[in-house]
Amino acid sequence: MATEVDTWSSAAQADGMFSFDDNLAEANRPYSVDEDLNESEVNGNWTPQEKALHEARLKAKAKRRLRKSSSRNSTSESFSESGDLVGGDPHSPKGKVNTNDRKSRTGKGRGLPKKGGAGGKGVWGAAGMVYEDEEPDVRDPNYDESSQGDTIYATVVPEVDERELEKMVNPIVQEYFEHGDTKEVQMLLKGLNLGPHKYEFSSLAVSLSLEGKASHRELTSRLLSDLTGKLLSQSDMARAFDKILKELPDLILDTPEAPQMLGQFIARAIADHILPMSFLDCYKGKVDCEHARVALDRAAVLLTMKREMVRLDNVWGVGGGLRPVKHLIKEMNLLLKEYLISGDVMEAERCLRDLEVPHFHHELVYETIVMVLESKGDTASHMMIKLLKSFWKTGLITVDQMNRGFQRVYEELPEINLDVPHAHSIMETFVDLCYQESVITKQLRDACPSRGRKRFVSEGDGGVIKT
Repeated sequence: MATEVDTWSSAAQADGMFSFDDNLAEANRPYSVDEDLNESEVNGNWTPQEKALHEARLKAKAKRRLRKSSSRNSTSESFSESGDLVGGDPHSPKGKVNTNDRKSRTGKGRGLPKKGGAGGKGVWGAAGMVYEDEEPDVRDPNYDESSQGDTIYATVVPEVDERELEKMVNPIVQEYFEHGDTKEVQMLLKGLNLGPHKYEFSSLAVSLSLEGKASHRELTSRLLSDLTGKLLSQSDMARAFDKILKELPDLILDTPEAPQMLGQFIARAIADHILPMSFLDCYKGKVDCEHARVALDRAAVLLTMKREMVRLDNVWGVGGGLRPVKHLIKEMNLLLKEYLISGDVMEAERCLRDLEVPHFHHELVYETIVMVLESKGDTASHMMIKLLKSFWKTGLITVDQMNRGFQRVYEELPEINLDVPHAHSIMETFVDLCYQESVITKQLRDACPSRGRKRFVSEGDGGVIKT
C-alpha cells in the first residue's frame, strides 16, 4: 500500500501537477550553483564565463516557473467553493471563459454587465435613459454671453460687386423683353443684394432698350414705373438718368438716335411720376455736352406738348403685341388711308414695321381687300395690289398671313355682299389681278367663291329653269 502511494506521488509530479505551496517555495528558493551542477562538471570542466552563462539560464528558468505559477493562481481563484467556474463554462477546455460575455472576467464583481449595460461599442446608453439639455458652461472657452438665448438663423446674401452687376442684370432684362412680366423682375431683384448700386439697374435697362425695338422701350418705361416706390426711389431714378446723360457720347456710337430717345424716356418718366418735376430745372445752364442738351430739349418739348396728358402712352408708338386688338386695327386702317392719299409705299412699309405685330399682318390683308370692295373705280384696286406686291417681295407679309387674310374675306363675303351688291364680281377681278402679279397662289385663286346665277330659257319654253 505504501508503494502505491509513493508511485502516485511520483507520477503526479512527473505529470506537472504541482501544488501552489510547492511552486511558491520552489520559485522563492535561492538557487545554488553547487547544487544544480554535477560534480563532474565542476571539477575543472567549466570556465568562469560558462559558469556565469549557465547561472543566467537557471535564473530565467526560475522566472518562467514563477510566471506560470501566478497564472495558475488566478485560475484557481476563479473557482467557487462548489468548484464551479465563475463567468465561464465548466465543460470548456482548460476552463476558458466565454469571450462574448460582457461580465467581468476577474471574478471579483457581482456578475453584472459593465456600466449597467450602457457600455460597449455602438451603445448610446442604458435603456430608458433620457438626456436633458445641458446648460452652457461659463468656463467654456467658446462661451459668449451676448449670444445666449434663442438662436435665429437667417440667409445672408452677399452684396453684388459692381463689376459683376452688369453680368447679372443683362439676362434679367433680356428675359423681361420676352415675357413682359414686371412682377417676376421684382422677385428676381429682391433675391439680389444690389446695395448702393441698385440705381444702376435702371441705367442698364434703359441702355439695353436703346439698342432694341420700340416695344422694348415701352416695356422698359412700364418696368421703371412699377419699380418706383417698391424697390427704387425717385432719387435712385434721378441718379440713373444722370449717369445715362453722362454716357451719351459713348451710347451715340451704337445708337445715333440715343439723345432723342433718352429725351422721350425722361419725358415719359416725369409724366409717370418716376422723376420729380424739377429734374429738368436742375440742368438749366449747367450742361456742357451737346448730346445731353439735345436730350433735355427733347424732353422739355414733349412735356410742353403733352401738358394735359397724365401719361405719355404713345411716346414709343403703338407697336407690340401688348396693345389692344381694336387699337391695332385702327392704326392699320389709318396706314392704308394715308397710303391711298400719298401713294408712298416706303412710308407704309415703315409704319407696318413699327407696329411690330408680324403675327397680326393678316388683318392688314383683310382690311386692304375690304377697302377695295368698298371703293369706287379701279384706282384703289391697282394701288392696293402694288402695296401687297411690295410687302410680298420684301417678305414683310408671309405666305401664311397672306392666305389667312384672303380666306377671312372668302368666309365673310356673303355678309359683305349685303352692303356691297357687286362684291362677288369685284372680288373675282381683284383675285385674278393678284394672281397675275404673283401675290397669291393658284390654289388660293381657285378657292375664291363665285355666286351662282340662275339662267332662264326663252319665253316660248314657258319659263322653265334650264338645268
